[in-house]
Amino acid sequence: MKKKIDINCDMGESYYDKKIGNDSKIIPFITSSNIACGFHGGDPKTIKKTIELAIENNVKIGAHPSYFDIEGFGRRKINLELNELESIILYQVSALKGITESYGKKLHHVKPHGSLYNMASINDDIAETIVLTIKKIDPNLKLYGPSKMKWKEISKKHKIEYISEVFSDRNYNDNLTLVKRNNENSMITDIKKSIDHLSRMIDKGKVKTINKKLIDIDVETICIHGDQPNAHLFAKTIYNTFKSKIVK
Repeated sequence: MKKKIDINCDMGESYYDKKIGNDSKIIPFITSSNIACGFHGGDPKTIKKTIELAIENNVKIGAHPSYFDIEGFGRRKINLELNELESIILYQVSALKGITESYGKKLHHVKPHGSLYNMASINDDIAETIVLTIKKIDPNLKLYGPSKMKWKEISKKHKIEYISEVFSDRNYNDNLTLVKRNNENSMITDIKKSIDHLSRMIDKGKVKTINKKLIDIDVETICIHGDQPNAHLFAKTIYNTFKSKIVK
């Protein structure tokens, strides 16, 4: 039996007059949505509208919490005490969970955003705080996180289901962290290169790093960044290319 994969996208990141992404065009080509919770994007009206859009398209609803960083789109490094980190995750995920449940639906997963995601990949205390906070909110929530990182072991220890994620539009370092965005080769902007990148990961379980090394990687869900200019083209092409492997 062939392994099935999920396609997720960061969505609902517009903030009042600041418009980001094109969620309505992308959503037919994904299976999971990660909805911004108001700390890096996503005002209350946008959150509500994006949840409605996900429900209309039968797309799984996830919370996309971040550090409070509207100006930096959640991509700047912020150092918080662990109890404060727990508080901001509780606040954001609980808001998404509550609005989702008001429509009679269930929140499916949590995927940290930006700097919070990257810092948890190298700091086990941050990763464990995220896992324990998710468990406190709802132990049935899944955690979307990076492949081959300690997060997975921490999640398993606390009985939280972990979904290994890879990126369609980002390059990797040899330790499987993402190349920093201020490097000119951090992003994959050519769709053909993205398909080659994903095919290698899905079919061979390998990623070619920025240093041309082939490193083992696990693929359960593919991320498309909704704020990148070609997100709609990426979503449509990836969906059509890997349609037989995608689980709805």
